[in-house]
Amino acid sequence: MSVSVSMTVNGQAVAASVDPRMLLVQFIREQLRLTGTHQGCDTAQCGACTVHLDGRAVKACSMLAVQAQGARITTIEGLSQDGTLHPMQAAFRECHGLQCGFCTPGMVMASVQILKDKPQASEAEIREGLEGNLCRCTGYHNIVRAVKLCQSGSVKAAA
Repeated sequence: MSVSVSMTVNGQAVAASVDPRMLLVQFIREQLRLTGTHQGCDTAQCGACTVHLDGRAVKACSMLAVQAQGARITTIEGLSQDGTLHPMQAAFRECHGLQCGFCTPGMVMASVQILKDKPQASEAEIREGLEGNLCRCTGYHNIVRAVKLCQSGSVKAAA
């Protein structure tokens, strides 16, 4: 049995028939072929699957695709506009806020949410905000630097 879902992903209307048990992360990766959203733990612990749903960061492995019916979703691919990196993406690049890169899309999406919620977040608040996103490589120092750089406005969107 399949069900129909429709939503807007990165500004584009999409519709598909899916298994009602399909996770949103699977829909994004397998149906839409947007592979920047990573599937890590499947238990909402690592944050690699973080996307924005109706303007809020959510873990796409913790919800079904049918639960996103009618929603507006932004993935890591949707942050950049016309080939120009979002300032947070540019800050991660400038501060080398990644190593292997597996957690990076989720970290960037979570970081955008942190500054949206609290534009003047302290380093401690940034670290607390990132607690739901795991990185096994960097020790978070450069990730936090990237968020602070973006917060300062010193980094601009980049091609």
